[in-house]
Amino acid sequence: MSDGGSADSAGARNGAGTGVVNRGVGNQVTVVLGAQWGDEGKGKVVDLLAQDADIVCRCQGKKNLPLKVISAKVVIQLGLLQNINPQIKSIGPQGNWLTIRKQYLNEFGEFPEIAGTELHWGWGCACISEQRAATFDHLQGLSGLHFPQKRETEIEIGNATGEAGEGDVGRGWRESVVLMGLEMANILSFLEGFQERFKVLAQQYKSMYPTLEIDIDGELAKLKIYMEKIKPMVQDGVYFMYQALHGPSKKILVEGANAALLDIDFGTYPFVTSSNCTVGGVCTGLGMPPQNVGHVYGVVKAYTTRVGIGAFPTEQNNEVGELLQKRGKEVGVTTGRKRRCGWLDLVLLKYAHMINGFTALALTKLDILDVFPEIKVGVAYKVDNELIPHFPANQEVLQKVEVQYETFPGWNTDISGARTFEELPENAQKYVRFVEKHLSVPVKWIGVGQSRESMVQLF
Repeated sequence: MSDGGSADSAGARNGAGTGVVNRGVGNQVTVVLGAQWGDEGKGKVVDLLAQDADIVCRCQGKKNLPLKVISAKVVIQLGLLQNINPQIKSIGPQGNWLTIRKQYLNEFGEFPEIAGTELHWGWGCACISEQRAATFDHLQGLSGLHFPQKRETEIEIGNATGEAGEGDVGRGWRESVVLMGLEMANILSFLEGFQERFKVLAQQYKSMYPTLEIDIDGELAKLKIYMEKIKPMVQDGVYFMYQALHGPSKKILVEGANAALLDIDFGTYPFVTSSNCTVGGVCTGLGMPPQNVGHVYGVVKAYTTRVGIGAFPTEQNNEVGELLQKRGKEVGVTTGRKRRCGWLDLVLLKYAHMINGFTALALTKLDILDVFPEIKVGVAYKVDNELIPHFPANQEVLQKVEVQYETFPGWNTDISGARTFEELPENAQKYVRFVEKHLSVPVKWIGVGQSRESMVQLF
């Protein structure tokens, strides 16, 4: 195709000469994504950006993927509700690739008191997408029944990874993919056919799994109570987003759960979750076009952690790993499980950047490295003594890579009081600049402590 033909095609797409008025791109969303295996501190970044956001959305995940936010006064652990911040004008939508179990509907209907201060929220503050998948009590009974011969293995993997396994996410999305699920829109029509559909679906499961017990009447009775509470919040998520993107100027923040290396397609399969937690999941989860994706902020811990089993090239099964775990308090917020710890892996982060196109990074928990006399960073992988130019998809290969490290002198200084980049020790500054240069992505924030006040902003 000639240059002129290409330009004409572009002009036609933009409405030139067609009489069609192009409304333009509209508002763009700011996206916050995990860049490793999760637990990077996304909640702190979301909390920071949400302070002047008009709308905060969640595109995928589940209830027990919490955000932990620490202010000067109170520790908050959040599940379905992204950010407890009275300044937010709207919460929503909760995207259609975020599964919700019926008991958790109460979170939307009953807003708690925190540290004795009532949250001033109302029904108009939150939105749940009609297309959002729902899971039910009887799906819990399916654990292991899909593949009985692998029951113990699957449950072990699910518990060990802390990911979908046999949890709500895995069950809910599996039923959606095989076209046997129910969405919020179905449940809303409680008196117009939903009860019959639910009974038919339950009977289908019972015929497939004779040992499965389902209290049909009991589940329906509970569902009716829950739905009355949240019915005012359920809207068409696609229309909600379209109006937000093409209406008056708004600051729209999107939070992704999990992280790049837990993505169902691009993560370290099979030790992954069941959704796309990379940037593509923003569009599929919220029903919005990619042209409206603006800044994509990757959240990176200054070292690396992982829950459960699976390849972990820079893991330190030694005193270094133990010290990282202890100083970083690397224990699951929901599960209480200890996380495996190791040095920062820039091969992994380059891979995450290839997929997500990060416009800037938040480098969290830099203060955890304060006491180390030297700090290592993984910069390349070797297999059979040969450098490989990419992050391997084959887990057997990833298990046997030999990591090539760059070693930096530590700073042996408490940096928790730093509030500007210049206040950091020279060696800490060099560490940050090395990460930026190696990834070709600027670091916008540096976490030097637990509280929201401990985020150093560089630009």
